[in-house]
Order: sequence, then structure tokens, then C-alpha cells
Amino acid sequence: MTEGGNGEGMAGSKGPAWKEMTPREIVRELDRYVVGQDAAKKSVAIAIRNRWRRQQTPEPLRQEIMPNNIIMIGPTGVGKTEIARRLARLVNAPFIKVEATKYTEVGYIGRDVESIIRDLTEFAVNMVKAEKAVEVREKASAQVEERILEILVPSPRHRVTEPGGPGEGPPREDPSSTREKFREKYRRGGLDDRLIELEVTATQMPSMQVLGPVNMEEMGVNLQEMFGNILPKKSRKRKMSVSEASGLLMQEEIQKLIDTEAAVREAVDRVQESGIVFLDEIDKVAGDKGRQGGPDVSREGVQRDLLPIVEGTTVLTKYGMVRTDHVLFIASGAFSVSKPSDLIPELQGRFPIRVELASLTEDDFVKILTVPRNALIKQYMAILATEDVTLEFTDGGIGEIARTAALVNEQVENIGARRLHTIITTLLEELLFEAPERHAGETITVTKELVEEKLSSIVRDRDLSRYVL
Repeated sequence: MTEGGNGEGMAGSKGPAWKEMTPREIVRELDRYVVGQDAAKKSVAIAIRNRWRRQQTPEPLRQEIMPNNIIMIGPTGVGKTEIARRLARLVNAPFIKVEATKYTEVGYIGRDVESIIRDLTEFAVNMVKAEKAVEVREKASAQVEERILEILVPSPRHRVTEPGGPGEGPPREDPSSTREKFREKYRRGGLDDRLIELEVTATQMPSMQVLGPVNMEEMGVNLQEMFGNILPKKSRKRKMSVSEASGLLMQEEIQKLIDTEAAVREAVDRVQESGIVFLDEIDKVAGDKGRQGGPDVSREGVQRDLLPIVEGTTVLTKYGMVRTDHVLFIASGAFSVSKPSDLIPELQGRFPIRVELASLTEDDFVKILTVPRNALIKQYMAILATEDVTLEFTDGGIGEIARTAALVNEQVENIGARRLHTIITTLLEELLFEAPERHAGETITVTKELVEEKLSSIVRDRDLSRYVL
């Protein structure tokens, strides 16, 4: 299973196409990237559709409908994280993946659990600003062009009237003028390497160290913004190419055109209405009820600190107060040592949906290698194509890779689909090393015999496979 990211942002409670998707359509989209695990896909699809359903209910009842948080139970490498990531991209929602083990009970060394919501809000703000930047890019580009031309060919100083002023007709543009010639050359990229002098602004930030148990991030305070508005901004002239100056001016013009306050309000609304938090390794903070004291005290403390966030509370961020009542939490864990019932009862109650993900079989590995749009063998074929090497896999070769991965998982340790990465990297190591000098222009075919020749001795030696595969 390959890692995904987040897509474009979601715009409040109206209109985006994802809200018209039925659970079946959501599952169909997830099938393009994640093999198997139908029960988990079905559960998350229902949870997402329920958000749309909640927004169609009358307002007094709408606030009372809470999300059905989910716990995914299954060994590593079976697709827990990938399902959540692909889901976040599919619905264009603010999404953050966090490790539960990073957080500790208040008073212990570790991050405050409320920083989860702060990080999620920060991501949402950046996501909305990126969308707004796309919307204003065309206008910003026109303004950058004018600023660059003003540096190269300054306007006449003795222009008496503004265009459109009283008694004036529309300004006449002479295509043969120097400015227009420079404009055409700029648009063609003919001025990209030309050096110009540009005035850039920089704020001198004082170096400081905050001592004490509480850091500024936990207080929701942005020192850079605080001092940036107080300290004087110093400007200096720099020589740079036109292409570099265009990039700097583009960022500057985009920031001017974006309504920051409106973007922050929209981002906070997205977090509150559609944010998704993926809590990985939740089983690591589930203490054994048969033991008392020791690290289990802190583990239970983490759970109790997580509880109000999951239940619904208000978190102070540098963008204002953010409510978590309708944030969807998806927790996951292998639960090989502990079990979900080892979580404190209050937290168990906040994760009403439990889905068990099955271990991957040899047939699943074959599908993972061939079906997804970002399948692993497709990635290696594209990588080697950059070296003018054509890489091909026969059905027998793919089957043998899948069989080897399943066998090593059974004999050594089950790490799921991640085993395929180690298998294929070991299989193609020599080719990846020698491709530029010895194999350019060639076609390399990975057959069953080649896989057996490269890997059979390692697989037979269990001690060696433990370190190599």
C-alpha cells in the first residue's frame, strides 16, 4: 500500500461533488488504490456519507448528530493508514495522521493532545490559502508582469492625467513601443536570465529562548507573527534574474490578493465540519488492566486527555477557538498484545464502530502488485524508464514475488504489504545500480526463474532473511 496525501480543500457545507457520492461510489474509488479490506472501506464510506446526511437535517437536530468514530484493528501493512489517507484525498477534507505514542499525560514529557487540533487547523489554513492562491494566480500574474516591466522600462514621469480621466479618451497603446516589445519578450521567456535589481523586505527576528514547562505552541501563540507586526521591516536591494524576481513577486501579489481573515474563517469551518484525525498506534496507549503502576499510569492519562478531544471540546489555536464535536476520529492499532477492551470504557464508547482488517494473502499481494493505479511494479517501471531501461514482469514473476513475500511474512514477521518493498528492492538492487552504464536501451524481463535465482537462497536462510528481507 503506498502512501497518499491530501487533495484540494473542501468548501463548507455546499456543493462539492464528493457530497453526492454514495457509499458504494466511495468504496469503488478506494478500490482503485487499496486491495481488499471491504469491511473497513464500507465503514468509512458510511461515516463520510453520514456527514452529508447530517448537513441536510434541520438545524436544531444537526448539532446533536455526532460522528461515528472508527477503530481499525489489524496487523501492520494491511492498509489501515492508506484507507484513511485516500479517503481524506477523496473528500478533500483537512486530514492529519498522528501517532498516539507521541502524546503523554499532562505533567509528563511529551506533546499536549490539544496540539492535534492545532496542527489540523494549521493544515486547513494552508490548504484554503493554496486554493485561494490558484483562484487569484491569473490576476497576480498580470500584476507581476507590470511590476517587472516597470523595472525594465519605467513609465514616463510626466504623464499628466490618469487613463479614463475627465476629457481624456482611452489610452492609446502602441504595439511597437519599447514597453510592448519587452512585454512580448517577457511572455516568451526571453528575459528570464536578465538581471534586475529588486527591493526585498525582511523582518529581523530576535533570537530568544522560552524557558519553562509550557511552550508557545501549546498556548496557541505565534511569536513570529506577534513580533512581525511590531518590529520594523527592513528592505534591501538585491540583484536577481527576472525568473527569480517573478517568483518572489508572485508570492507577494498573491498574499495581497488573498483575504486572510476570510481564509482563516473558512479553514476553521472546514476543521469543525469535516476534519479527519487518524490516530495511529492507539493500542500502544492501552494499558494491561492486570498490571498496576509503571508506564500504564501515563498510558491511561493519555487516554483521559484524548477523551475530551474525541467527545467534543473547544481548543484554543492561534486562529481562534476550534470545536471538535464533529471532527471524525479514525483510530488504528494492531492490538497484538492488548485489545480494544483494555482502553478506558469512556474512550471505547466514543469509538462505536470497530472493524477488523484481515492479514494479506498471496493472492492479495498479486493484486497489490498489479491492480492499483500506483502499483509498486508500475513505479519501478517508471523509475527505470528514466534510464532508458524497459522493465517488464511476467505473470510468473509477479506470482513468485507474491509467494516469496507471503512466505517471509509467515516465517519471520508479518509486516503486510510493506514486505513487497523489501522483496522488490532486493530483487532489483543490482539492476538499479548498474542501469546507467550497462543496461541503457535494454529490455529487462523479470521472470519466475529470475526471482527464484535472486531470492531463493535468502528465503531458505531464515536468519539471513530476517536481516535482508
